[in-house]
Amino acid sequence: MISYTGRFAPSPTGPLHFGSLVAAVGSFLEARHQRGIWRLRMEDVDRPRCKTGAADEILQTLTAFGFEWDGPVQNQSSRVDQYRATLESLRLQDLAFPCACTRRELADSRLAELAGDGAQIYPGTCRQGLPAGKVARSWRLRAVDESIAFDDAVQGRVAQNLAHEVGDFVLLRADGLFAYQLAVVVDDAEQEITHVVRGADLLESTPRQIFLQRLLGLSTLQYAHLPVAVNAAREKLSKQTCAAPLDNTKPQPALWNALVFLGQSPPVELRRAGLADVWQWAHAHWDMARVPRQQSLPVAE
Repeated sequence: MISYTGRFAPSPTGPLHFGSLVAAVGSFLEARHQRGIWRLRMEDVDRPRCKTGAADEILQTLTAFGFEWDGPVQNQSSRVDQYRATLESLRLQDLAFPCACTRRELADSRLAELAGDGAQIYPGTCRQGLPAGKVARSWRLRAVDESIAFDDAVQGRVAQNLAHEVGDFVLLRADGLFAYQLAVVVDDAEQEITHVVRGADLLESTPRQIFLQRLLGLSTLQYAHLPVAVNAAREKLSKQTCAAPLDNTKPQPALWNALVFLGQSPPVELRRAGLADVWQWAHAHWDMARVPRQQSLPVAE
């Protein structure tokens, strides 16, 4: 009986880079170490940010690097009806409410603060109903004044009071697109995900997802947030920071570097070995306990 189902869920906004590889390697090796399933999902719900052809390019890179996933690739863009049904269920229970606030209005609020992940803390303007003359622009989930806590396999104990540190968070955006927090919870349930291994840049989002799982009557998942790869300026590697794309013709050195980054200490000679040899060593020696207990790490030059 399969008791572990993990996943890798990149956003097709551009080619994979070293930071993406770290997340893929960690989630893949942990799933295989646990004799579990490893699924692949394209998180393309934010369509304006997605790049034409990027999903196919990601699949080509994963294949070139020797990854093997279980089952078909899931695309968020094909699941909008499920997100809409979930939002309607929350609305009928008065767990979600319409919001008329613009970004400028929130920024000008006396209560304007930033959450740990840099998002605006919602001041509750529309919580008791839309102000006179205002029209709904988005939908928010009612946050609770209690600590949402979990034990992360890498980062340790994490706790967050949603009401004080986040506020009522968005489920349906003003542009008509469903928010990441809603989509990821619905998709993880659909794919029967039990364990999530991903970058620590999403650590602050996890209490929101756990809270939403509880409201929907879903099981709480197990989480492990790996250190995020950052450049010399301590910026997360991304398209915005001009991170170099992975070279599909030379997967071994990058894979070796990812194992080093994740604290696995592969032998130096493995860097020049064949791809199958690198994976064989990685599967035999993978140990989540050796992953650095840090939220970010610089990439070696």
